[in-house]
Amino acid sequence: MAKKNYEQLVREVVDKVGGVDNINSLFHCVTRLRFKLKDTSKVDKEAIKNIKGVLTVVEGNGQFQVVIGNEVADVFDAVLKMYPQIKSEIKTSDIEEKPSGNILTRAFNTMASIFTPIIIALAGSGMIKAVLVILTTYGLMDKVGSTYKILSAAGNSVFYFLPLFLAFSAAKTFKVNPFISVAIIGALMEPNFTGLMKANGDMAYFAGIPVVLMGYSGTVIPAILTIWAYSYLEKFLKKFIPKSIEIFALSMVALLIMVPLAVIVIGPIGVTLGNGLGYVINTLSSSSGLLAGLIVGAGWTYLVMLGIHWGVVPIMINNLSNLGYDVIRPMIAAATFASAGVALGVFLRSKNKETRGLAASSLVPALLGGITEPIVYGLSVKYKKPLIAQTIAGGIAGAFMGMFQTKAIVYVFPALTTLPAFFGETFTIYIIGIAMAFTISAALTYFFGFDEGKTTSESKKNHDNDLELVSCVQGEMINIEEVKDAVFAGKAMGEGVAFIPENGVITAPIDGTIEVAFPTGHAIGIKSSDGVEILIHVGINTVELKGEHFKMLVNQGESVKCGQKLIEFDLEAIKEKDYDITTMMIITNSEIFNDINIDEYRHVTNEERVMKLKIKEA
Repeated sequence: MAKKNYEQLVREVVDKVGGVDNINSLFHCVTRLRFKLKDTSKVDKEAIKNIKGVLTVVEGNGQFQVVIGNEVADVFDAVLKMYPQIKSEIKTSDIEEKPSGNILTRAFNTMASIFTPIIIALAGSGMIKAVLVILTTYGLMDKVGSTYKILSAAGNSVFYFLPLFLAFSAAKTFKVNPFISVAIIGALMEPNFTGLMKANGDMAYFAGIPVVLMGYSGTVIPAILTIWAYSYLEKFLKKFIPKSIEIFALSMVALLIMVPLAVIVIGPIGVTLGNGLGYVINTLSSSSGLLAGLIVGAGWTYLVMLGIHWGVVPIMINNLSNLGYDVIRPMIAAATFASAGVALGVFLRSKNKETRGLAASSLVPALLGGITEPIVYGLSVKYKKPLIAQTIAGGIAGAFMGMFQTKAIVYVFPALTTLPAFFGETFTIYIIGIAMAFTISAALTYFFGFDEGKTTSESKKNHDNDLELVSCVQGEMINIEEVKDAVFAGKAMGEGVAFIPENGVITAPIDGTIEVAFPTGHAIGIKSSDGVEILIHVGINTVELKGEHFKMLVNQGESVKCGQKLIEFDLEAIKEKDYDITTMMIITNSEIFNDINIDEYRHVTNEERVMKLKIKEA
């Protein structure tokens, strides 16, 4: 997507989520804009799905997630540039966001907001560690040399000081002072404290209270639990500490209370809990690696679609810190490469130029970066059968790798560029496993096939490679520039025509597939097998009627024939409520045509031609 299109995309997305005033906060992950909204009833979900540049939307974890794909960081930056007030809201600590969802949903949401900012540092340092393993294994670098030690420091820094990174990120999530939070957790890694311990479980005393000593370097849960507890303490202290002395009193009191509390209670509980979770997962893998791999490989895509996959991240990182390896990540890789296989299968099978283009462009990011959501939402979910193919392939490959206890030695996104992260005694198994996932998924996608929507002879296409569209309604045909709506009249959504309807029947202007059937009944999107994308919008601002006086006669994904009834509406009732009933028929992908010739403006019936399109030659 060209950068010049971001402004239009951003404006439409912000508008359809209820406007800037409806946004509590916004952040992004690898492929999604994640909105926290004040009132989700203001969201026009179907309209957002229909925005060019949006793959789909997902609701979960108390967030409204708009899936963009590989350009999400650029789109996020464009949002903050166009709406700086959203940026300030993210950083304002006095915004009260009402919790949404059950306790498990909120926990996953919290994990996502804590881990998302630090994943990039974890992945980069992890790759350095993996490369060093290869270099030293094959004698290309000496472990006692200074070069190795300097590079090892670069690779180990994030993992060794992981509690500090988590403290800072958790402080942002829990809306407390991040520097006081880092100071609290930093005390658990300070030499005076670590010097008290020779081994985990050693005892010390604080004012006569016994302290079970633990090593906190590389741990995950103690820092998160400690800062969560501190978030309540800080709010309490701010009620009593005068502003005039808060600059030193807040941090002093916080450290005096939280550091002893962390070393006596929260820290040992957190370490034990983290080790316990890792033990349960690894025991399951050890006792039935095949079953564990089957479940993870087949089910991971669905966890990602629900946005709750972040709940597994602390377990994987805890395994790497405590054991030096993790067995979950290779199982996840099975799902990743199965998604990539879908893209290849669709590319080989599809006859549609646009679909093949999407498959080809999404295959490279999947193989090289582990970014699969454009494939999942743009191909697998859309065409359904490819989703079945990747589920089967991911399950088979995951079971294979689980059976052999395949290991990852650092945290990375599974991809061809991160192969060193899986180096070791099970590396060959990993290579075989991801190859299985990719090839099985591609083969199943190809042989299962999928329905892209077929056209028939009733689609009005002539020998000159022209495509003809008939009117979608009976009435007076007028110039789109006369419409009393700046978006339509300005052709921001594409070239088209408008009508003043005489009755309440909308019909299909061409053979095709229903891409979007708005639940309000006021609009519908159709796509022909030739790639024409048509939006029919009945009236101006009629979405405000919330479906009253409209009846949608078809469903999303349904194939329709030219002239088939799509929508019925009560023309007179809508007029009585003072709505402009002008109906627009827009070619939303006008750029793929060499010419769009509009016929003479006149009175038309549903079966009369109104425009002719000349498709660009391949």
